Amino acid sequence: MSENLQYIRADSADVGLLLGVMRTIHPVDFKLTREFEKHLLKVKIKKGQVLFKEDEVCEYMYFIVKGALMGCTSHKGKKITTYISVENDFVSSISGLHGSGYSKEHVVAVEDSDLLAMHNDELNRLFSYNFELNYIFRVVLEKYYKDAQQRAHIIRVGNAKERYLYFTKTNPGYLDRLPLELVASLLNIKPSTLLSIKKSFSVSNSSNEEFGGCGQMLEAYVNKHQSFRNKDLRVQSLAREIGVSSHRLSVVLNNYFNKSFIDYINQYRINWIKESIANPEIMQNFTLEALAYSAGFSSRSAFYSAFKKVMGMSPLEYAKKLQKEKR
Repeated sequence: MSENLQYIRADSADVGLLLGVMRTIHPVDFKLTREFEKHLLKVKIKKGQVLFKEDEVCEYMYFIVKGALMGCTSHKGKKITTYISVENDFVSSISGLHGSGYSKEHVVAVEDSDLLAMHNDELNRLFSYNFELNYIFRVVLEKYYKDAQQRAHIIRVGNAKERYLYFTKTNPGYLDRLPLELVASLLNIKPSTLLSIKKSFSVSNSSNEEFGGCGQMLEAYVNKHQSFRNKDLRVQSLAREIGVSSHRLSVVLNNYFNKSFIDYINQYRINWIKESIANPEIMQNFTLEALAYSAGFSSRSAFYSAFKKVMGMSPLEYAKKLQKEKR
C-alpha cells in the first residue's frame, strides 16, 4: 500500500455516515453496526498521492467522504484513466477485489480526500455469515458494473459530443471540478477536442438564457395584448411590436419554443377557443366558426386543421367530449 498514509480509528460520526448510506440499500442490524464501530478506519490522502499501486494487493475497501479519486492503468507507456470516483462512492481494486489478487490498476487522489476504510480481512469475515452486508455490496457492485458497461458502450460507439453529453449527464458539475486532461482520458478523446466541445455548449447555454429572456417578453406581450386575435398578424409586425428584429424573433421561436411562428400563434388561438367552449354562456350565443374567426383564424379549414393538429381531434369532437365530462 502507499506509504505515509495514517489509518486511525473512525469516530461515531464517521460510522454513522457510512451506515446511513448503507441503510438506503438495506437495514443494518445491531451486530453489524458494532462490527463497523470496532473495525472502521479513516485516512486522509493528499492530491496526487497514490492510494494503492499496480501489482500490489489492495488491502482495504474505501468509501469517499470528501474528494475525488481516479483509477488508472497503463498501456504501451500511456496512462489511461479507467474510472473517476467522488463523494459517496466505494473504491477498491477492481481486478483484485476484496484482496483476492494483485491489482492491475493504481488509484491516485485527484483532490485532497477524506476516506473511510475497512480491511478486507474484516469484510471477508463478515461476508461469511452476514446476509445484510452481502446484499448491500451486491447492490453496490451491480450499480458499478452497470455504470461501467454504459461508459464502455458510449466510449466505443459514441462520437466525441455524445461522450461529452454522457459525462455531463451522469456526473453533473464534475467537468468544472476535475482536470480537463483527466476527463478527456476517461472519455478517450483529446483534451483540445473536449475543450472545444465544452466551449460550444457554454455558448449554447448562454444563447438559451438570452432566448429565454426574449421568450418571456414575447409571452407577456402576446398575453396582455391578445395579439393572436389579429388575423393579419405576421412575424414582422409582431417583432416590431415587441421591439426586436423579425430574424431574432424567428430564432427565439425555433430554438426556445421549438415552434414555427404560425404554430406558436395558433396554440394561443386554440387555448382561447378551448376556454370559450368551456363556458356554456358563450356556447349558447356563438358557433365554433364564429369563435374561430374571433380568435384570429382566417378560415374554417385553417381552424379545423390547426385544432386537430394540437388536440388530436376536431373542435366538434372536443366540445362533445367536454359536455360528457361535465355530466
